[in-house]
Amino acid sequence: MGIIALESCPICGSGSIDKKLAAEDYTVSHQSFEIWQCAACTLRFTQNIPDLLSVGSFYQSDAYISHTDTSEGLINKLYHAVRKRTLQRKLRLVEKATGIRKGQLLDIGAGTGAFVNTAQLNGWSVTGLEPDAGTRLRASDLYGITLQTTDMLFQLPADSFDAITLWHVLEHVHELHAYIEQIKKVLKKNGRIMVAVPNYTSYDADAYQQYWAAYDVPRHLYHFSPAAIEKLLQMHGLQLLQVKPMWYDSFYIAMLSEQYKNGKNNLLKAVWNGLCSNITALFNRRRCSSVIYIIGK
Repeated sequence: MGIIALESCPICGSGSIDKKLAAEDYTVSHQSFEIWQCAACTLRFTQNIPDLLSVGSFYQSDAYISHTDTSEGLINKLYHAVRKRTLQRKLRLVEKATGIRKGQLLDIGAGTGAFVNTAQLNGWSVTGLEPDAGTRLRASDLYGITLQTTDMLFQLPADSFDAITLWHVLEHVHELHAYIEQIKKVLKKNGRIMVAVPNYTSYDADAYQQYWAAYDVPRHLYHFSPAAIEKLLQMHGLQLLQVKPMWYDSFYIAMLSEQYKNGKNNLLKAVWNGLCSNITALFNRRRCSSVIYIIGK
């Protein structure tokens, strides 16, 4: 297996990086991975990650919901119960951010195609990209939609899309700067990018530390703070326009984190920690468990 050992920050290039903690891959391998932090831009990142050719095996699990759409177990059942509502809220956010009700939309890391399907049913012309072949097949079976490989991103023409969405995707991308630059290229002048990522500066991340499920090593290569996102955008000449909270994520992440920490579900404690996280974020949305960044040129 190819391993990538980083000697500098993958965002800003600073050599001022140090180990902060180690977290276990609870989903597939049960290996431990170090998480390091950059003193300059505050990005955290997984150290000694599998390279692009090797990382696929770490996604091969029936428990990995974005690839399998599984509803097995209490946590996944609850996830599906709220997903229909969150899909509609994401689409309304796209419409509000772009100022249009129909247009050209690019969804990167489309998973099993739930958001692509929702947008198409509401009149958007959607291009969906998904790296995993099995997941693309699952999208076809579930919704009758055809997703493209993520390599297609670099073949798309400039100024093509009114909206580009990455719902919990950017943290998985090996070629981070190349992706951001290409996304900027294919975005229309007045288009909008919506990036949703976990936020390690949240209350629930502090509460669970190495058991925080949103570290999700080694699939999550980067662990973003709002400051790190702003630095990344600044380096590519993009503007951060708005920060939006994802209120449901704190509960979902807390439920998984309880399971990782204690080996069993503790719904009441997870709900309490999720609620505390959201209350904290009411006063500072940059401390929400997961954050949506709305971005323009």
